[in-house]
Amino acid sequence: MASDGKIQSLNNAIRETIPHLRQVAESHPFAQMLVRCVAFSTGVRWHIREPTPIEDLTWKDLRAGGYTHMGEALQEVAAELSSPSMERRALPPSLILISDGQPTDDFQAGLDTLLRQPWGRQSIRLAIAIGRDADVDVLRQFMGDSQLAPVSANNPEQLVASIRWASVVASRLSSEPTRGFAQAQLGLTGLPDLEETW
Repeated sequence: MASDGKIQSLNNAIRETIPHLRQVAESHPFAQMLVRCVAFSTGVRWHIREPTPIEDLTWKDLRAGGYTHMGEALQEVAAELSSPSMERRALPPSLILISDGQPTDDFQAGLDTLLRQPWGRQSIRLAIAIGRDADVDVLRQFMGDSQLAPVSANNPEQLVASIRWASVVASRLSSEPTRGFAQAQLGLTGLPDLEETW
């Protein structure tokens, strides 16, 4: 992320979303919601390495700066999805990609690596574009459906609403695989229509 303002808004939005995800998890008692997070700026690192139950999740702030190594991040996720820790009877993983810029590495190679993994192909992939500089075409490609567009957030209020929506929809779709994405997409209404700030 390019600015401290955007990254702080992202940190705040994730904190505000966690209680909503806990409610979703409570409404699906036969599925366990585990959270992981990869940060990709001038390299890739696990921000939350171990799969953490949403009930136990405490968010620590991400920091802004550096290049956007999105392709490398997708390769890292692909490696984890191919590991023995993914149970064969697990529900499809949900992957939410949030970006405010353009990849500065080989995004296509990372996406291809992800989609070669069975769990990568089966994953529910959503994307959030923060501000005007986000590469919407890359995010749409990540989502895997040219008819769908990533959710756009142009101010802190929209970012909160977007992350809440994407997280809740992804977890519901993962736990209710028969429900179509088009149905879930209808739930995205009422994003604050404030003056663009990013």
